[in-house]
Amino acid sequence: MSSHNNNNSNSGAMTEKGRQALDRFKMESASELGINLKDGYNGDLTSREAGSIGGKMVQKMINSYKMQ
Repeated sequence: MSSHNNNNSNSGAMTEKGRQALDRFKMESASELGINLKDGYNGDLTSREAGSIGGKMVQKMINSYKMQ
């Protein structure tokens, strides 16, 4: 069980780094679509805008994977 605790402490740092990278990726994708995102809460986005951002992110990930 002690190895489980070590994984939790290590994954916490990686999770924060991953979250920051994902936020940058999200902002980049939104910018490419002409959608302005704010740091923090973006509840004023329409479903269409939010879906477009997510779709763009998936499209970019797929294209990146194909290039590898």
